[in-house]
Amino acid sequence: MATSCSISSASSSFFNKISQKDGDQYAQPSFAITISTQKQASRKILSIMTPQTSERKPSTTGSRVFDYLDVSFLQVKTGMTMTEKIFSRASEKSNLIPGENVWVNVDTLMTHDVCGPGAIGVFKKEFGNNAKVWDCEKIVIIPDHYIFTSDERANRNVDIIRDFSNEQNIKYFYDITDRSNFKANPDYKGVCHIALAQEGHCRPGEILLGTDSHTCTAGAFGQFATGIGNTDAGFVLGTGKLLLKVPPTLRFVMDGEMPDYLLAKDLILQIIGEISVSGATYKAMEFVGTTVESLSMEERMTLCNMVVEAGGKNGIVPADATTFKYLEDKTSMPYEPVYSDAQARFLSEYRIDVTKLEPLVAKPHSPDNRALARECKDVKLDRVYIGSCTGGKTEDFLAAARVFLASSGNGKVKVPTFIVPATQKVWMDLYTLPVPGSGGKTCSQIFEQVGCDSPRSPSCGACVCLSTTNRNFPGRMGHKAGQIYLASPYTAAASALTGFVTDPREFLH
Repeated sequence: MATSCSISSASSSFFNKISQKDGDQYAQPSFAITISTQKQASRKILSIMTPQTSERKPSTTGSRVFDYLDVSFLQVKTGMTMTEKIFSRASEKSNLIPGENVWVNVDTLMTHDVCGPGAIGVFKKEFGNNAKVWDCEKIVIIPDHYIFTSDERANRNVDIIRDFSNEQNIKYFYDITDRSNFKANPDYKGVCHIALAQEGHCRPGEILLGTDSHTCTAGAFGQFATGIGNTDAGFVLGTGKLLLKVPPTLRFVMDGEMPDYLLAKDLILQIIGEISVSGATYKAMEFVGTTVESLSMEERMTLCNMVVEAGGKNGIVPADATTFKYLEDKTSMPYEPVYSDAQARFLSEYRIDVTKLEPLVAKPHSPDNRALARECKDVKLDRVYIGSCTGGKTEDFLAAARVFLASSGNGKVKVPTFIVPATQKVWMDLYTLPVPGSGGKTCSQIFEQVGCDSPRSPSCGACVCLSTTNRNFPGRMGHKAGQIYLASPYTAAASALTGFVTDPREFLH
């Protein structure tokens, strides 16, 4: 009989974990041959899977005799998760199980100005100075970190990736030449993870690798996306392949109508708070349920963006009508979505009733140091930052503007509040898109009205104090003694208006 257990007193009413040994309807395979446990010290069964064996065809005459040494026919009948299916396609293998090492064909490789020079150096060292990349149309190079700085050594990184892109005829190099005015550079995009989506490089069923830990953002499109190092990227540049281990999958089922004071940032902070920053180490995190289905693509990107803060290998959301609609005007490339089988193996399943969640923050100095925003009302802030690949998308700023509008039109921010759009397109949206319910005002007009700083140039910039970013480790956003609180755009805007960590319901309700 299936059983569920409460995880913590702070969330026992809405957050339940069901492990495979509980007979979960999604995870139970038809046959159990071997059982893998977490560590020798732990007796808890975490997964049930069939072992890898050589292929052996069944007898074509007489009755089938069950042979415990021959389980190849069981493997064929065992379902696979989304991530396993993507690996299966990319490795040209019919069936895979977690823990297998396979060579995969890479669909897209992304690098930027931080890691690009290192990856290029590895490529030239191992393949030769005159070597050509495996496919100049499957490589995306996006300068986004060392952009608006006068440091010549930082600028040199951009020069290196520009020279390489010209040498290799890289089709998708989004260059910036005039750093004094980003708008004078039509090819310049901004933060790589948002630009990848906006430019149509994210497609269901594919494998996207990038030299940045938050490459996992692209999992929102139903693809496998993860960060890799310079050595791996240099190898992919030359071969288009990489040896990867198939990760087991944790499934998060989120159901219920999303309260109007919550955002996807609250959902992922809740999850990381439950499983910790190491709870998903080298695991896929699959997000499903009616709540996830109701999220926009940008909110799904927020959800997947922070799986790496839980140690996750990748985050993934099943592609649906929302995904296909977003991609309509962004790519003409064919793609094939994949979905987890009903009998797929999941290491664990977590069920969340989102109707009972409240606005959250992550207190210093870790993304899993979760607390209710209302419990931190006495924390005085020095400044607020709204931006980054996590919280610098168009919908993030629309959410912040909604809170500012709800302050009766007379509210002023009490602390310096920085607005940093992720990409050039987002920057344009701030000045052109009307905010619903504002009488035609744009985000930039509302931000100016309440006293925020003018929107900065789009880039992966510095972040301090209460922030919509993804990490609050010591020194991550400035001085190592800085106290950084992570929060949703709703909570960030509400806190800017009061100067203290503030539950956005004080303004939205």
